Amino acid sequence: MSITAGMVKELRERTGSGMMECKKALTETGGDLEAAVELMRKQGLAKADKKSGRTAAEGRICAKVSEDGKAAAIVEVNCETDFVAKGDDFVKFADDVAAVALASSAMTVEELLAGEMRAGATVDQVRREMIAKIGENINVRRFERLSSQDGRIASYLHGTRIGVLVELVGGDAELGKDIAMHIAASKPLCCDEKGVPAEVIAKEKEIFSAQAQASGKPANIVEKMVEGRIGKFLGEITLVGQPFVKDPDQTVGKLLQSKGASVVRFVRFEVGEGIEKEETNFAEEVMAQVRAS
Repeated sequence: MSITAGMVKELRERTGSGMMECKKALTETGGDLEAAVELMRKQGLAKADKKSGRTAAEGRICAKVSEDGKAAAIVEVNCETDFVAKGDDFVKFADDVAAVALASSAMTVEELLAGEMRAGATVDQVRREMIAKIGENINVRRFERLSSQDGRIASYLHGTRIGVLVELVGGDAELGKDIAMHIAASKPLCCDEKGVPAEVIAKEKEIFSAQAQASGKPANIVEKMVEGRIGKFLGEITLVGQPFVKDPDQTVGKLLQSKGASVVRFVRFEVGEGIEKEETNFAEEVMAQVRAS
């Protein structure tokens, strides 16, 4: 059967694949369009599985907040290069994943991947199709969903690489955004001293004690020095102890107090944090792709 340009065009529109790939699939299936679509899906998913071990440390953070502000979800979706992270297909996929995360009851990434993204296709199936189409490994790395009965959820995205959700009781939407923005910039580890593990404080106290004792000062002075340094340490790592980024003369705790508000919890995601990136030679990588094609 003769493979016409119109048949190739229709297959390209349905699969998003290249012209030569579409023509080859139509030839192999004798011009059967549906069979060609199925063949390309199978081949694409096989290619996706081969790419699953490749490091994906670029990507974007997406967040979705419900209309009533009572629930929100934040996700990190990764790819291999910044170029792909900016592409329309990847941007839409990441945004859709966030929407599924907000709407679903998934507790783990595996459950989120099993959720329906479109009719007849799970998040994972669409992800693998994206890998086959784009040619890079793509991962849904992590997500968090917050809900609040007594307060509201505020969100802030710093570009596409940093995202924050904050559960705030009291205050207003503007305060919520300001607090989320502060968290994005200052990276607190927890809301207040109660959230700092006892072993962390003990370790810091041990270090500060050794430093203070080396000064040769009396024991009562050393004790006060250690207390002061612990206080400074807690001010640096806790949200309420940090100077507010828009007004460093007051702490976030004082700001919240003045507004009759409190932060219950927060989530801060940054693209690629904790992922060990592979060092690659770009020129060699391009040549390898050329040879493979």
